[in-house]
Amino acid sequence: MERDYNKEQIDKGISKYHYAFDFDVMHPFMIKACSSFFRNGNVLELGSHKGKFTERLLPFFNDITCIEASSDAVEEAKKKVKDWSTHPGPHKDIYVYNDLFENVSLPNKYDNIIMTHVLEHLDNPILVLKRINDEWLSEDGRFFLICPNGNAASRQIAVKMGKIKNNNEVTESEKSHGHTITYTLDTLERDARAGGLKIINRTGIFFKALSNFQWDKLLETDIVSKEYLEGCYELGQQYPDLCSSIMLVCEKC
Repeated sequence: MERDYNKEQIDKGISKYHYAFDFDVMHPFMIKACSSFFRNGNVLELGSHKGKFTERLLPFFNDITCIEASSDAVEEAKKKVKDWSTHPGPHKDIYVYNDLFENVSLPNKYDNIIMTHVLEHLDNPILVLKRINDEWLSEDGRFFLICPNGNAASRQIAVKMGKIKNNNEVTESEKSHGHTITYTLDTLERDARAGGLKIINRTGIFFKALSNFQWDKLLETDIVSKEYLEGCYELGQQYPDLCSSIMLVCEKC
């Protein structure tokens, strides 16, 4: 069945997909986790949506290429390109493609490739991982792969509560937003290796015992301090399997 990528990105009542927790908490910590591994050069962002995460790449890169399947999201992102290109510092060259990873033709190789919360949406993840390794990643480049974690403490609590059947279940809400799989560290490493990639670092991002909905409610208060958020990030380095997201840093094999 042909997928409607515009429909998949829309929040549907209680079946919400985009949370302030993701944008305001997770995105900064994802950048923090990645930035010490960044290579000098250009960057390819796979699955840029409307550009929320793209904006966080501007301080690090002057040559940014984005690929997004949703034409509606690309239209929103392109409205921001002029402002992005004049971001403080050197002029930014920014290219936005509306295409599928399976089909897109790119003119360059990339020193950094970033995919955040996208692999779990793909019909053929290993095919795309092979394209990253074989076609797009430069010889010394690095690939940053971040996915939601099926073993996150919050998800395991949901299983104990009877909200979902098991850690790896793809819920009806997730299916409506295009999820095809729920990854854990072992299955994410399995698919990265099947794509031909060499894993040089693995970690978790942000120890998380509450759902996104609960976190959004909490962030509206002054209960949680910046220091507490930093503590959850640091604790995530100790217990990656209980984190909100899991991350692999990969190179060409």
